[in-house]
Amino acid sequence: MNKPSIYGLTLDQLAAWLAEHGHKKSRALQVWDGLYRKRVTEFSAMPDVKPECEALLGEHFAIQTLEEHTKQESADGTIKFLFRLQDGNLIETVLMRHKFGLSVCVTTQVGCNIGCSFCASGLLSKSRDLTSGEIVEQVMKVQLHLDQMNKDERVSHIVVMGIGEPFDNFEHMSSFIRVIRDHKGLAIGPRHITVSTSGLAPKIREFADSDLGTNLAISLHAPNNEIRTRIMKINRAYPIEPLMEAIDYYLEKSNRRITLEYILLKDVNDQPEHALELAELVGSRRNLANVNLIPYNPVDEHSQYQRSSQETITAFYDTLKKQNISCSVRLEHGTDIDAACGQLRSKQIQSERGRNAKTSHAVNQ
Repeated sequence: MNKPSIYGLTLDQLAAWLAEHGHKKSRALQVWDGLYRKRVTEFSAMPDVKPECEALLGEHFAIQTLEEHTKQESADGTIKFLFRLQDGNLIETVLMRHKFGLSVCVTTQVGCNIGCSFCASGLLSKSRDLTSGEIVEQVMKVQLHLDQMNKDERVSHIVVMGIGEPFDNFEHMSSFIRVIRDHKGLAIGPRHITVSTSGLAPKIREFADSDLGTNLAISLHAPNNEIRTRIMKINRAYPIEPLMEAIDYYLEKSNRRITLEYILLKDVNDQPEHALELAELVGSRRNLANVNLIPYNPVDEHSQYQRSSQETITAFYDTLKKQNISCSVRLEHGTDIDAACGQLRSKQIQSERGRNAKTSHAVNQ
């Protein structure tokens, strides 16, 4: 039977668990320091923790539940990790290098049910949510990789934009954030954490009411319901009107800037009239909103979509700027590897299925 990840516990939860099992709550700080500062990979390697406590933790929890399956490294320093979970499922995690620091993009679900028609993540339906421990361990695996390089580098930023819809796994996503932002552990500040959602309006309101305090990004990708419903099934449940109302609620509660993500698809949503319509949609929110234009990474299975030309991207950007809309074009990472989210995982699963089918065919001959 697989043991749950110790990374799934917040410091308070760890202290409470130890107290229930006959240990002082203060012991939790020693364990926490071993996990996140000394970054041990075995309970027996915690120098300040008594052997009986180490043994107890080892009976109930695991430190390592993810196994590195594949790793792709880009010329620009981006590294895409493919991890195998204890149940055999595969997930992606990405390390990206920026001028402001090292950012890790984490996955929150095995597969995705949102069904965006341009996205590689949705090629395989969701089979389950990840636990908070499995999400935290993605960050720890990347940090351990950096430690092994002996360059004194640390993960400084987190984006929750990998495979899956974070707000469809709200409880575990929230616990993950509380763990990584704890100042006694990884100490990644909430302003350095960005959570992206496809637009689950009720959860945006719940997020606004929470104490998480992180940045929020909305995958908008269209200026009207007709286009958005065509490319994003989620718009049938939460059309643009209730979505924008939820965004207004978030802006009023947090007074924090929000990012509106907009993937540019050739001849679908990238024309000047679309830019003008988008500017009108942003409207009075322009002081607290930034539109992040995203050049599309083509996916073989979604051949109906192509990447907008550089001229089109520039024209779209210029149109928004002329309408006094704050906007930027996302800096691309890992373009020489499987850059699209979920692309490496999808290819690997299809490859394994192909090998299994050949083996089965050979056995049956």
